[in-house]
Amino acid sequence: MGEFQKKDIAIVGVSPDSRASHQGFIEKNDLPFTLLSDPDKKVMAKYGAFGEKKMYGKIVQGVIRSTVWIGPDGKVKKHWPKVAKAADHPQKVLEAVRTGG
Repeated sequence: MGEFQKKDIAIVGVSPDSRASHQGFIEKNDLPFTLLSDPDKKVMAKYGAFGEKKMYGKIVQGVIRSTVWIGPDGKVKKHWPKVAKAADHPQKVLEAVRTGG
């Protein structure tokens, strides 16, 4: 998180869960970033973070863990549509930020 802060990069998470459930999750996990609620999933679907995915061999509708890097101009600079290893992903994002994409 410190590396992102040094580069003045804001991190925002989006989930379909309610604001009330987010509050408990934020406190329990000591999240250092903003977590937004998108119960109708419109924003998530627009960014490819909600839709069809394969789970246990079945096609289901659900949250697709993804990352979107949006530049200061509001334009998408890079999109990681399917994040497989969440623990390793921040390094990949930082590398993209360092190299400009």
